Order: sequence, then C-alpha cells, then structure tokens
Amino acid sequence: MRAFITFCLIAFAPMTQAQDFQTSASHAVILDYDTGEILFNQNGSEAMPPASMSKLMTLLMAFEAIDRGALSLDDELPVSEHAWRTGGAASGSSTMFLEINSRVSVENLLRGIIIQSGNDACIVIAEALSGSESAFAADMTTRARELGLTSASFANSTGWPHPDQRISAADLARLAAILIRDHSDLYEIFAEREFTYNGIRQFNRNPLLPVMSAVDGLKTGHTEESGYGLVASGVRDGVRRIIAYNGMESERARANEGERLMRAALADFTVVHLADAGDVVGDADVYLGQAETVSLRLAETAQLGMHVRARDDLQAVIVYDGPVSAPITEGDVIARLEVAAPGAETRVYDLEASENVERKGLIGRALAGLGSLFGLN
Repeated sequence: MRAFITFCLIAFAPMTQAQDFQTSASHAVILDYDTGEILFNQNGSEAMPPASMSKLMTLLMAFEAIDRGALSLDDELPVSEHAWRTGGAASGSSTMFLEINSRVSVENLLRGIIIQSGNDACIVIAEALSGSESAFAADMTTRARELGLTSASFANSTGWPHPDQRISAADLARLAAILIRDHSDLYEIFAEREFTYNGIRQFNRNPLLPVMSAVDGLKTGHTEESGYGLVASGVRDGVRRIIAYNGMESERARANEGERLMRAALADFTVVHLADAGDVVGDADVYLGQAETVSLRLAETAQLGMHVRARDDLQAVIVYDGPVSAPITEGDVIARLEVAAPGAETRVYDLEASENVERKGLIGRALAGLGSLFGLN
C-alpha cells in the first residue's frame, strides 16, 4: 500500500522544474558536512584511483597516532633509503626533498605531506607507524573499513598508481569530514599557503585557496590513470560543504571545475529537513485489531540533500504491506517512508508503530470474518 503525504513544515512557492546540475569530472560528489548528506553524486560511489588524495588517509593515521600518544609533533623520524629513493628527489614524483639517513620532525613531515604532497614524507610516516609501507597500507585499509569507508583499498601511503589503490569520491569526502571534525587543530595546516624545507620553498597545490576565501583545505591528486582531482572544503555563513572530484584533463580544468563545484556547493544545494526521529508522519490500516489504524513514527530523522530548484518536486510516500495484522507492538517496524526529488538519490526511512494495538477477541474476529464473507466490511 502506498500513501502520498505532505509534511506541513515544507511549503515552497511554485518554482520551475529543477534543472540537472552537471560536471565534466568523471567522478564527483558534494557533501554537506553537518548532516553527512550527499547533495550531488555523479559516479561518486564508484571506487576510483585517487592518486595523492590517498594521502588524506595517511594523514588521518598520523593524526590518530598523535592523539593516542604513539607520535608527537616533536618526534624526529629517520629517512630510510626506501623513502628517499621511492619518494625523494630521485623519484621524479612530488617530494619534500628529504635527505637520506637524515631525521625530520613529525610536524615538518605533516606540512610536507599537506602542503608539498611529499611522497617521501608519507613513507617516513608509514615506516614509523607500521614498520614498512606495505604493512602501513594494510593498516590504512583496515582503519578505513572500520570508519565505514567501504570502497577504500590501499597498496601504498602515497597514492602511487597501483591496481589496489582505490576509493570512491564519496568516501574521500567522508574522510575529509572526519579529518575536519576530529582533528580541527591539525586541520588548520591545510590552509597554509607555502612551506620551505631543506631550503626549497613550495606552495600549497590546492588551486582554490588563493581564489576563494571560503575554502580552507584539503588535497589535490594527479596521475596519468586518475587524471586531475581535488578534495576541498569551504564554509559560508556557518555552512560547510566538501567537494571531491576526479578525472579532469589538466590542472587548469581542475581549478576551473573546482571553483564551479564549490560555488554551487555553497549556494545552489540544500538539505531539506522533513521530520525528526519520533515524529508521527501518518498511519497504517490494521487488520483484526482493536483499533482500525496505527500511527507511524520515524525511527530516525528524515532529510534529503538536493539542488534548491528540486524542492518543489519533492515527494514523500508511506509504503507498507497492508492492512497490518494485529497484534502490533509499539516500536515494530511496519512501514517505510520513501523520499525522492529530481537529481537526488531516493532515501528510505523505517516507520515504527507508535502504540500497541491488541488483536480482537474471538467474537470480534468471528464477526470480522463473517463481514468479509458476506462483503459487509
């Protein structure tokens, strides 16, 4: 049984039909930081090669190690030959220009990863925490899965191309939200524009920092396989949004599309709040019950992220197999609320019985049966 419902708290003026928002990125999401709602999703749930955006997971592992006391910002870690040869100046990849057999502070390593995208710095952190980069990659994967980042699979700490180095844009955005929420003090490094180490000055590679005052982090990525990508976060009027996208053809294209995505994220998308957990949103017919209907309440808060022009076409539908047979116990999940809008993924919320409904007695059931038999019900 399906019943269309209208929430009294939603009242929008007539609007033109919602227009689809599109991006030239192969994979892209817009995430609302406060609610965790995905506001826009274009192949955002598909695992993809993340390139140096993988370093966000390396950084989370380092941040958590600092929190539990396994590392401190003042600790000085050794630069192995592997770190120097694989991620240093001789590698031809993005580097902090660490010298072999030198020691470097954790604080400098974090800046080397965040600002300079240093592969050598990542490997030094990996070896310090797990003994080897391969062991650290396995630990990264395990921790990502523990955090619910189910698309994540890591083969190294740097994002260097590998068939097993994969994560979705949506999980990258969620990872960014974790870094911001749980490590706000260290997150401030992401906004720093430059860092000089070993006499070499390098600038933050995030192309949005110089052009958008709302943006305060996070990380670029690029390999031939992945194209050019970016995870970035911005705040306007107290609302934080995170964008994650990949597959652009050039640095310029990445910068232009990033600015367009972030402006849209902050101005053109919204989270529509429908009702809170525990709110009664409708009722269901009851069969052989001492009441003819039972009220339905939400098991969790109902909300949906969407383009602002899609709000007028939002639909909420109560669906259940009915009538529902008595007895019914308060808290039983007996229906669901399906919420949909153009361009947004349909969300489904459990609906619980908000009260007990006892079954009719023997005589009541007999009368109901006779009524059905003779078409009196």
